[in-house]
Amino acid sequence: MSDPQGIADVKHRLHAQLLRQIDSSVLARATRAERWLKIREEALVILRSEGDILPYSALTRVINEVSDQVVGLGPIESLLRDPDVSEVMVNGPGDVYVERKGRLERVPDGLFEGEEAVMHVIERIVAPLGLRVDESSPSADARLPDGSRVHAIIPPLSLRGPVLNVRKFSLIPLVAADLLAQGTLGPRMLEFLAACVRGKANIVVSGGTSSGKTTFLNVLSSFIPDGERLITIEDAAELRLAKPHVVSLEARPANVEGRGEVTVRDLVRNALRMRPDRILVGEVRGGEALDMLQAMSTGHDGSLSTAHANSTRHLLWRLETMSLMSDVELPAAHVRAQIASALDLVVHMARLPDGRRVVTEIAAVEGVSASGEPTLTPVFAFDRVRDRHVATGAIPPLASMLRDRGEVVSAGIFREGRDAEGAPVPIRIPPSWPVEDALQEIVREGLDPEATGAQTLPAEVGT
Repeated sequence: MSDPQGIADVKHRLHAQLLRQIDSSVLARATRAERWLKIREEALVILRSEGDILPYSALTRVINEVSDQVVGLGPIESLLRDPDVSEVMVNGPGDVYVERKGRLERVPDGLFEGEEAVMHVIERIVAPLGLRVDESSPSADARLPDGSRVHAIIPPLSLRGPVLNVRKFSLIPLVAADLLAQGTLGPRMLEFLAACVRGKANIVVSGGTSSGKTTFLNVLSSFIPDGERLITIEDAAELRLAKPHVVSLEARPANVEGRGEVTVRDLVRNALRMRPDRILVGEVRGGEALDMLQAMSTGHDGSLSTAHANSTRHLLWRLETMSLMSDVELPAAHVRAQIASALDLVVHMARLPDGRRVVTEIAAVEGVSASGEPTLTPVFAFDRVRDRHVATGAIPPLASMLRDRGEVVSAGIFREGRDAEGAPVPIRIPPSWPVEDALQEIVREGLDPEATGAQTLPAEVGT
């Protein structure tokens, strides 16, 4: 038997018979690997007993597809196993896309047999979590056991039938060396950011959807000293910190009765009572922004977070808007002043047309301007025309704060020009040196003081 219709009939019969014969309570007690092995063994027994003769390739495909339907996520299970696929987008039964290596690709037709097959996958995801997706509750956010984020929405909200998005969670997290190899940022940028994290600067990573914010936050967290107590707060747990003292908190949606919701803002308030050395908020989206800013301003230095924004300046506007969404009525000028005093650094990320994720700007927050707006000073940027990272030559006052905390960065880090032009110049400026001595040392090393931006070194660095 090799005709497509005959193979489809065998698959339908095999699936129905497996559902009748398999004891669901036994599968529930088994591990994932044991469930897959049990289904495959039963499937082979059934095919032999019914005398179905299939070519080897067809037999393998039928058993795999039926196993996916019984104990996996059906037709998308094979896509989720593909290591190159980072997201699966089901826009209805006949329209499926994946993101592979940063680019969207359409999956050949025939993956789902109809809307019922898509609904079956959605129900299999949300049911174990105590959620439901039906006409009374036509959308849901969920998480797979491996941490992958799931969003489902069905008619009448969706006009194309049931829609499902699965953003995969990488089992092998990226490290700093991976970001350098991929061109996400340059070596001087990485050294500067590492010093900022070790020196407990408050950092927010901004960017659009799927720009790599959470992945980048994961990498930044690797520079946190091991002796600190970290509290992570997320909507869906994605952060994987390779640190010994981590407490992970995850928000909870309301149940089918509309009760039991725990928001990110609730968790931020709880975290403040848990003696954190640092608080890492996976993403701020609403009123929790004000609580996060207050935590940054009241002794919880070194906090890290992400937020959606189109640029570093846009991030400050969004933080202001989100803070005003809280139930605390504050003047806008007061919120802006709090943003300027709480934040030290903004890192903006973007996804390029070719699928690469890059850091497009690193800007230091330097107080409030005469107009009342927080002041931003770009330290590094991405030249899209020449496709390279560059240093602007500015040395932010943040360098003084890092020095006071024992993280004196290399003077060559801020040298104006392309970041990838060799490693940072290893010049350390001890706290006791006056500015003039520091400039003389730079000249002795063969650098142009004007090109380094050293003439803009704040006076307090030498005091």
